[in-house]
Amino acid sequence: MADLCKISFPGSGFEPIILEFNTNLSERLTIQNSPVLFGCRTGICGTCLVEVVGDVLPPQADEQEMLEALAANNPHARLACQVDVIGDVEIRRV
Repeated sequence: MADLCKISFPGSGFEPIILEFNTNLSERLTIQNSPVLFGCRTGICGTCLVEVVGDVLPPQADEQEMLEALAANNPHARLACQVDVIGDVEIRRV
């Protein structure tokens, strides 16, 4: 079970999904299985801005720059299209 990660969406009405370890969220989340919306899927539009609580790697420089502009005071803010799942996480719309 260590190679699987549970992705939860508290307060959204969406059921948790199970993804493989080191899976990119934008490749697996759709309008049918999550409340996360995606635009460009490259980290430049900010459409997929979410709060992520759980075990994730820190943002790369390009994502960090966008986060500083979109959610400077939110330490859990991430662009879902840039997050690789490495553990169980909870995701909430910002």
